[in-house]
Amino acid sequence: MLFRLPLLFLLVSVTAIAADLTPQRYWNTALPNTPMPNSLRHLFTPDFTNEKSTDVQVGKGGVNVNAGNGKPSGGTAVNVGKGGVYVDTGKGKGTHVSVSGGKGPGGGVGVHTGKPGKRTDVGVGKGGVIVHTRHKGRPVYVGVTPGPNPFVYNYAASETQLHDDPKAALFFLEKDMVPGKAMNLRFNAEDGYDGKTAFLPRGEAETVPFGSEKFSEILNTFSVKPGSGEAEMMKKTIEECEAKRVGGEEKYCATSLESMVDFSVSKLGKYHVRAVSTEVAEKNAPMQKYKIAAPGIKKLSDDKSVVCHKQKYPFAVFYCHKAMMTSVYAVPLEGENGLRAKAVAVCHKNTSAWNPNHLAFKVLKVKPGTVPVCHFLPETHVVWFSS
Repeated sequence: MLFRLPLLFLLVSVTAIAADLTPQRYWNTALPNTPMPNSLRHLFTPDFTNEKSTDVQVGKGGVNVNAGNGKPSGGTAVNVGKGGVYVDTGKGKGTHVSVSGGKGPGGGVGVHTGKPGKRTDVGVGKGGVIVHTRHKGRPVYVGVTPGPNPFVYNYAASETQLHDDPKAALFFLEKDMVPGKAMNLRFNAEDGYDGKTAFLPRGEAETVPFGSEKFSEILNTFSVKPGSGEAEMMKKTIEECEAKRVGGEEKYCATSLESMVDFSVSKLGKYHVRAVSTEVAEKNAPMQKYKIAAPGIKKLSDDKSVVCHKQKYPFAVFYCHKAMMTSVYAVPLEGENGLRAKAVAVCHKNTSAWNPNHLAFKVLKVKPGTVPVCHFLPETHVVWFSS
C-alpha cells in the first residue's frame, strides 16, 4: 500500500511548530521551566521500546525509516523527500498517516502502524526525525486489591477495604504531621500490571476507544476476556472516570502525558507550575514503619492544586482533579530499616462533599467537613501546583 502526501502539507506542519511528537519533548516545550517528576519519567521505560528494530537513514533523497525486524519487507518504510511523504507498509495492514499542526506544542508528521503497544511512531519536524517502535504485546495482568479507589471521594469504602487495602494507611490528620510521628506505610502504586504500564503518545491514545459505551470494543482492542478480573478492573476505572463530580471539583481522565499537561496548565496556568511525586529510595519497598524526620516538613502550596492519580488500566491513564482549599507538603520520612523517602502529602481542608462512608473517615474516625484530611501520594501519582 502506498500513500503520497503533498510536500506543501509537510512544510506547513514542519514550519508551523517545532515538531517532535514524543511526549517528553511536548512536556519540555509546554513547561520549559518545570522538571518532570521521576514517577512520570519511569513511564517511558526501555521495556516498552525496541530500538533494535528501527533503522533511520538520512541522505540527499530525504529520510528513510525502516521499522521492521531486520527482514526484507518485514516492516514499515517511510520516505520523506522532495516529493512529499511516502508510506509503504508492505502488507498494507493497520497504517495511519497524519500531517497536521497538532494540538499544543506538538505537531509534524505522524505515522502509526498496528494496534496499541504494537506500532511504530515516526515524527518529522524541525528537530529532525524521531522514531519510536513500541514493544509487541502488552503488560501481563497480575490482579488488584478489591474495593473502590480511595482517591475518588464520592465512593464508600467496601466492607473489607479498611483492613485489606494498604492504601488505607496513607490517610492521616493534618495535626499529626509533626516530626517523630510514626506511621505504617507502603508507597507502591497498584495498577494491576505490576507497574509495567506505560504512556501512549497522544496521537495513539486518541485512536484507542475509551468509555463505557465502547467497552466491548475496548476489550477486543486489548484482547481481554469479557467477565474476567482484568475486564472488571478496566470497567471500574472507566466508571470512576465517568462518575459524578464531588462538590466543586473539576475532573478529567488523561489518557496521555500531553493531555495531563494540558488539563493541569488549563487549571493552574503555564508559569510557575510545579509537578511533584513521592520518591522512595528502594523500588517496591514493603510496608514498614516510617517516622517523620526532623526538621524538613515544607509546605509547597496552600491554595488550589491538581492531583493526578494513576489508574488501573493496560496503559497509563491518570484520574486528575482540581481541588480548591488544599495544602501540599513535602514530608521527609525515615523507615525502620534506614530506608528514606521524600513523601508528598495533600491535605483537604473541606471534605463536606465527600461520601460520609469514604475510607478516610473510617480510618481516621472523623466526620465529613470537620477537620482537614490528609493523605500521602503513592509513588506514581502526581500533584501539580503554582509556586
